[in-house]
Amino acid sequence: MAPWALLSPGVLVRTGHTVLTWGITLVLFLHDTALRQWEEQGELLLPLIFLLLVLGSLLLYLAVSLMDPGYVNIQPQPQEEAKEEQTAMVPQTIPLRRCRYCLVLQPLRARHCRECRRCVRRYDHHCPWMENCVGERNHPLFVAYLALQLVVLLWGLYLAWSGLRFFQPWGLWLRSSGLLFATFLLLSLFSLVAGLLLASHLYLVASNTTTWEFISSHRIAYLRQRPGNPFDRGLIRNLAHFFCGWPSGSWETLWAEEEEEEEGSSQAV
Repeated sequence: MAPWALLSPGVLVRTGHTVLTWGITLVLFLHDTALRQWEEQGELLLPLIFLLLVLGSLLLYLAVSLMDPGYVNIQPQPQEEAKEEQTAMVPQTIPLRRCRYCLVLQPLRARHCRECRRCVRRYDHHCPWMENCVGERNHPLFVAYLALQLVVLLWGLYLAWSGLRFFQPWGLWLRSSGLLFATFLLLSLFSLVAGLLLASHLYLVASNTTTWEFISSHRIAYLRQRPGNPFDRGLIRNLAHFFCGWPSGSWETLWAEEEEEEEGSSQAV
């Protein structure tokens, strides 16, 4: 590996996240918070659980950040060629197009990411804090990471608050609790951001849409043709498909089925 590769944005962002995570954890353990009190009382289970949750959130972060989000292969493999043949059998009203950047035939819900320089299946967004796209393969893990990270942040927020002592002279308080108070403010900000992100992504998952589709529906051909979301199959099926991959099937097939149902209902009327 070339030395300058260590200064790539991905390495810097992931290193910064790891250092910040363990730095905040160290501050919570070194100050007179509930963690210190539990240790002094010999109650080590809760500190151990907190450490395991921090470690779990960090591992989930690295997994989402480093894994393939669902790139569309530039050179189709035999299985993908079969999928393209199946796609060709789908009614031609589905507006498939070839990417103008990498020249691959984009499946429905795919989009080219200029940062990653690849087309991503069921593209949601490019996350600068991950330095990776959130797409078809890592979106469920991304939601799980947000949920676990929010739990850790809220617990850390409680721990930081438990160590703050406000009934002290200003100079003494600043020396003894200034760093802990800054940690509390940082955790408050991160908790707000993680909470908003988790709520928004749960809403998107429940309605089977993506951030890109939600924001840019007026510019997406396969959404402009329909009054509603053609991929929405109800809450239970949306959640089952997102987290468990059931029911299986391509987005082109679902799009065509929805169109057939609409045509059948219009003819029945």
